[in-house]
Amino acid sequence: MVGAPATLHRLRQTVAKIERQQTVVDPGHPLLPLGIATIDRHLQGGLSPAGLHEVAPASAWDVAAASGFAMRLAASIAQTRPDGELLWIQTGFAAQEAGGLYGPGCCALGLPIRRLLVLAVPRPIDALWAMEEALKSRGLTGVVTELPDDGPLADLTVTRRLLLAAREGRNVGFLLRHKTSPLTSASETRWQVAAAPGQPDRFGGLGSSAWVLSLVKNRHGATGRWRVVCNPGESAARHAPHRETGDRHAFAVPALSLGVAAATADRPDRAPLVRAG
Repeated sequence: MVGAPATLHRLRQTVAKIERQQTVVDPGHPLLPLGIATIDRHLQGGLSPAGLHEVAPASAWDVAAASGFAMRLAASIAQTRPDGELLWIQTGFAAQEAGGLYGPGCCALGLPIRRLLVLAVPRPIDALWAMEEALKSRGLTGVVTELPDDGPLADLTVTRRLLLAAREGRNVGFLLRHKTSPLTSASETRWQVAAAPGQPDRFGGLGSSAWVLSLVKNRHGATGRWRVVCNPGESAARHAPHRETGDRHAFAVPALSLGVAAATADRPDRAPLVRAG
C-alpha cells in the first residue's frame, strides 16, 4: 500500500488510537454521576470532569433549554471544586441571538454568580482559541463556549485540540452549539436537548426545568433518550457530601419516565409525567 491510500490508512489508525484513549481523571475529581441510574449506566458511571462534551438544541426553539442543561452540568462539576470560577465564553452574535446570562437564573441552576466569569469575544474563532487556552488552566472549574452556528470551525481537528487541552488542564469543557452539527467531533458525549413541560410549583407557578435529553454520541457506552427534570430542592449532602456547604442544587435529576419512546416524539405534551425513584 503506497501513496494516498497508505497515508489515509495511517491517519485512520492514528485517529482510532486517539479515540481509544481513556480520559485520565485526577483521583480527587471522580466521574460526575447525573443521578439517574439508567443514564449513569450508559455513561459508565458519569461524565468525565476532565474532557469535552457537546450540547445542542433539538430545534431552533430549544436553545434556552440547551443552555440551561449546559449550565446545570457545568454547575454540578463546579460544586465538586470549591475553588475557582466557571468561564462562559460568548460571541457578540450569540448574545444577540440567545441573550446574555441571567444572574438569578444561574443561581437557580446551582451556580452562584460570584463564581461565574463571562468573556465576550467578537468571532467564533476567538471563542475557540480562548476555550482551548482556558481549559489548560487549573484555576478554573470549567469552560462553556457558545457557538451560534455549527460552521466549519469546530470540526474534528479543533475539538481534538480542545479535548487534549481539557485533559492537560484536568478541566471540563462544554461546547454549546446553537444548532445540531453534522460534523465529526472528538467530544466524549454529545447531547441534544428539547424543552419539556415541567411540574408547576405548589403555588401553580413555574416549577423545575424539564428536558428531553438525547445522548446521540457516547464514547464509553450506548446512546439513549430520556425525559428528565432538574430538581434544585434536592439536598447536596444526600447526593454529594463533598460539595459546597449549604448548596441545595445537587444534580439529582429524577426521571419522569424510564425513557421516551420514539412514537411519542411528535406529541411530547401527551406523554404522562411519572416520577420514578
